Amino acid sequence: MKKTLLLLAFLMIILQSYSQRAVFPADTLRKNAINIYMESSDFIRKEIPYVNYVREIKDADVYIISTRQNTGSYGTEYTYFLVGQGKFAGMADTLTFTSAPDETSEITRYKQVNNLKMGLMRYVARTPLAGYINISFTEPLLETIYTDKWNSWVFRSSVSGFLQGEKTFRSRNLSGSLTASRITENWKINLLSELNQNETKYLINDSITIRGTNSSKNLDALVVKSISNHWSAGARAKLRSSSFNNENISISFMPGIEYDIYPYSESTRRQLRILYTAGYTFVNYIDTTIYDRIRENLWSHSLSASYEIVQKWGNINLVAEYRNYFHDWSKNNLSLTAYLDLRIARGLTVSFMGSGSMVHDQLGLVRQNMPLDQILLQRKKLATQFEYFTSFGFTYTFGSIYNNVVNPRFGNSGGGMMMMPFMMP
Repeated sequence: MKKTLLLLAFLMIILQSYSQRAVFPADTLRKNAINIYMESSDFIRKEIPYVNYVREIKDADVYIISTRQNTGSYGTEYTYFLVGQGKFAGMADTLTFTSAPDETSEITRYKQVNNLKMGLMRYVARTPLAGYINISFTEPLLETIYTDKWNSWVFRSSVSGFLQGEKTFRSRNLSGSLTASRITENWKINLLSELNQNETKYLINDSITIRGTNSSKNLDALVVKSISNHWSAGARAKLRSSSFNNENISISFMPGIEYDIYPYSESTRRQLRILYTAGYTFVNYIDTTIYDRIRENLWSHSLSASYEIVQKWGNINLVAEYRNYFHDWSKNNLSLTAYLDLRIARGLTVSFMGSGSMVHDQLGLVRQNMPLDQILLQRKKLATQFEYFTSFGFTYTFGSIYNNVVNPRFGNSGGGMMMMPFMMP
């Protein structure tokens, strides 16, 4: 028995010694890799294996903030802000690329990886791992630059719908839209037309059927002129019909002016925009309102402030808006929307999303009493003095600071084929 135990102990010592000798060179190379903090998917960790992905921003040599925003062509502009810490303090880079609206997620994620690789090379070049990096250029360059025959105009059409049901319940929806836009440095033009039809039916028994139908049509035009890096002016025109809002037809024209405390060129990192609009609205109602009106002419204005910031400690998005009608200033609406995602301590993150409104401007409410079934089906807008929505959460993570390994067996909690999450929607 003693001989057997001694043999097993001897074998374990040999195996451990061999394992240490086999792993040691690679492990030394891994220790020389830079520590990266970012919201990364499994795909990114697989495609960029020559860095260490750490859980805490304080442990990072480089932290990366990712943002995205829509482009005029209905694509997406992705921006990466790379900021060095510790031995890389004072080093910072900004990378941007744009995905086309018809690109698949596969193409987009490869573009994400390629841009991150290029951005990280400046930092990897200062480590021993630089000797194992190869750089290549795969696309031949054309000598001629072709002009845009569409003059920056982009058009998009869509039709969608669904059917859902069981023995006692049926629901169907049909919607469609047509948009045209032209986005340049000096002008922003968005044209939208859309249609939505929704029907819900409940079969209570052989003799009772409850049915609810809502429909809406909308034409929307927005034109904005860039005045400077802080100022812009524009106007929005709307033609709308909505059974839910009791509007047979509504026509509005609202010119406005906007000032951004920060330059518009910094919009992906921070914004503080103040927008004032004022204008005219004509409404022809479907049913007589609680104010005994079947149609009316309305003059109104609104003032809003939007604050957005993205930093290494998280991001904040706040929007406050006030609006009222000139004929009766008591008919007003005050709303606040907030989104917070903050790292308040090592490993501890708090997130909050909420919105609330003080509602005193419901001029289109139907005068007649609504049947209970139509109230439950939300066929018409109902009287209220407030609206709110809120959600919150806490996340606490502890343990190893490294997060390099991807293991997709029996499902994947690390992202798998999902796109890289972003810190600011």
